[in-house]
Amino acid sequence: MNGHYPQATDAPATAPVPAPAADPARAALLAVRAEVAKAVVGQDATVTGMLIALLARGHVLLEGVPGVAKTLLVRALSTSLSLDTKRVQFTPDLMPGDVTGSLIYDAHSSEFRFREGPVFTNILLADEINRTPPKTQASLLEAMEEHQVSVDGVSRRLPAPFMVAATQNPVEYEGTYPLPEAQLDRFLLKLTMPLPGREDEIEVVRRHSLGFDPKDLAAAGVRPVAGAAELALARTAVGQLAVSPEVMAYIVDLVRATRAAPSFQLGVSPRGATALLNTARAWAWLSGRSFVTPDDVKALVLPALRHRVGLRPEAQMDGVQVDDVLSSIMATVPVPR
Repeated sequence: MNGHYPQATDAPATAPVPAPAADPARAALLAVRAEVAKAVVGQDATVTGMLIALLARGHVLLEGVPGVAKTLLVRALSTSLSLDTKRVQFTPDLMPGDVTGSLIYDAHSSEFRFREGPVFTNILLADEINRTPPKTQASLLEAMEEHQVSVDGVSRRLPAPFMVAATQNPVEYEGTYPLPEAQLDRFLLKLTMPLPGREDEIEVVRRHSLGFDPKDLAAAGVRPVAGAAELALARTAVGQLAVSPEVMAYIVDLVRATRAAPSFQLGVSPRGATALLNTARAWAWLSGRSFVTPDDVKALVLPALRHRVGLRPEAQMDGVQVDDVLSSIMATVPVPR
């Protein structure tokens, strides 16, 4: 790695158009952005990416240097959506049972009973997920894919909705365990959280000078503006959004182009094509459209696909960046009219 860190966000940055009064679910979801902004400055695009992942029933990998408010963003998002959230600090000595839960012996009943782990929540913040060994990382695979955990042969359903928001540091790799491709592919989006611009950073400092406490979201004015009911309605609406055969073919052409790119030794799988479809649908719905356009697809290519490809060693040595290759693919694949 050459330490390159993007200074501009890549999730859809254009603010969705105001929701019509006839669609309260969209209005409620859009209001979440304003609530999170009361606590987190300059990360509107990342918040939009998180909402897209929730609408598309997926998980998010957040990448950013320490101190860019990754944890605060997840907490503020959960508060504004009236969802439960739990945080797990992933460390080298963390065991799978510390995440999923385990059987413990009850001396009073002389029986073993299941004690739920922190995964039993709506939004699980898996902090620094790459600092725990692969065995513990793998404990999340079933939860992310099946929305359940199995302990001692018994499967237990997780609350709905359920999303994993995992974080990792892009510049410090000593003592880490890189996520395997199979687990990376379970994340719907990989969002990079940039360092704030000068004006945004001045605003951060100003708020702290006035006594802002990131641990007290209520004092910052963050309040619930949506809930599980609005999210369920929104998910249904997103699933009904029209996608033309031409746009579906465009998605497939983009994905297939990654498999032929000389810089990639690993291209995007069909799972990546469906992820791009689902996220483009969610973005189109948030933007107030009843159909998906090629621009909706292009807006999600980087966050939906960047973690599903692998650079060749020689390309890494030449300093080639995954996002640059994906951008060049978007520039060459014909866009349907």
